[in-house]
Amino acid sequence: MEPIELLEPLELAKYPTFAPMPQQYSQIKGMLAITRASLLTTFKSPQAVFFSLFFPIVLIAIFGALSGGNGISIDVAFDSKSDTGNVVYQVIKSLPVLKVEHASEEELNDRLKKGRITALINIQKEKDSSTKAQYDIHLKSTSASKKDLPVLESVLRDVINKINSQTNPEIATYAAITHEEVPGRIYRMIDFYLPGMLGFSLIGSAVFGVAFVLYSLRETLVLKRMYTTPIKRGYIILGEGIGRILFQMTTAVVIILFGTFVYHFTLSNGWVTFVELMVISFIGLLVFMGFGFVISSVAKNQNVIPIYANLFMFPQYFLSGTFFPKSLLPEGMQGIIKFLPLTAMNDAMRNVAFEGSHLTQCGPQLAILGAWALLIYGIAVKVFRWE
Repeated sequence: MEPIELLEPLELAKYPTFAPMPQQYSQIKGMLAITRASLLTTFKSPQAVFFSLFFPIVLIAIFGALSGGNGISIDVAFDSKSDTGNVVYQVIKSLPVLKVEHASEEELNDRLKKGRITALINIQKEKDSSTKAQYDIHLKSTSASKKDLPVLESVLRDVINKINSQTNPEIATYAAITHEEVPGRIYRMIDFYLPGMLGFSLIGSAVFGVAFVLYSLRETLVLKRMYTTPIKRGYIILGEGIGRILFQMTTAVVIILFGTFVYHFTLSNGWVTFVELMVISFIGLLVFMGFGFVISSVAKNQNVIPIYANLFMFPQYFLSGTFFPKSLLPEGMQGIIKFLPLTAMNDAMRNVAFEGSHLTQCGPQLAILGAWALLIYGIAVKVFRWE
């Protein structure tokens, strides 16, 4: 063995030493890496894209085509000052083709401006004896009711002609029709269906997506491997959650814009309404994801995840005004179903989109969603498992 030649101290000085400098691990960068991986995985999933984006858009297209853009019934109301002691009033009230609405004067005028009733009818006895008609049937309508107004006028003319022939044929006309148009906007069926389809997309993807993904990561020990790395556990969950949120918010943008530009979905205050719809979607998505966290933790195997998820989602599909107005349900249920998270979300979105409300005017609905969020995430913290 050759002897080791030792360097003199002066020669050692020629070779500088580099001591390794400790670097702090960036939790944010680790979280963003997980977010990017989760987002790419979700976009590459055919099931996620189909149920979150394609399926709701197909339903919107079907409902939009079937509705033809407007309502299908002739809803009317009588002005509170209308004369009710005449034959015209009694006949109109009994006609099966007309649905007479009852509410306060303020509420009826609000419905008229939003196109939910075709006309306000005010029947008054003519004061001028020189006129041929005994009564004036005054119709107050808006531009929103242009499609149904000719039908209503035709029905009223038939009523007047029958009364003329039965009462006194010598009188030229028992009543005459006058018309007044006030400002209003068209209420299309898409204004009801699109918020429901958006809620349908968000709740389904959030609950199923989070539940299946976290359960799979746990069962394949991916979560266990992740938290052996320097990244903290909270950032792992946060990264996965942000990836899911970005995907769903992207689908929400596509659904809203599709409905707006193809079927003229109403955005009362333009882009302000669009932003407020996105805020409501984000809040609802957070709540629904909480249920996904809980289901992924309590599920003993993958086969029971759909059962738990559907137990939560299916009742809301049919009770929360997703496919048909919840007002069609028995009155005894109205006080209960308004506290469901999907009901609160659907109501808030419809109020903002068509009614022209702002988030500050959706306090009850946002409070319900906030209460659900506190409850479900409190449970999620208690039951969540890493392995």
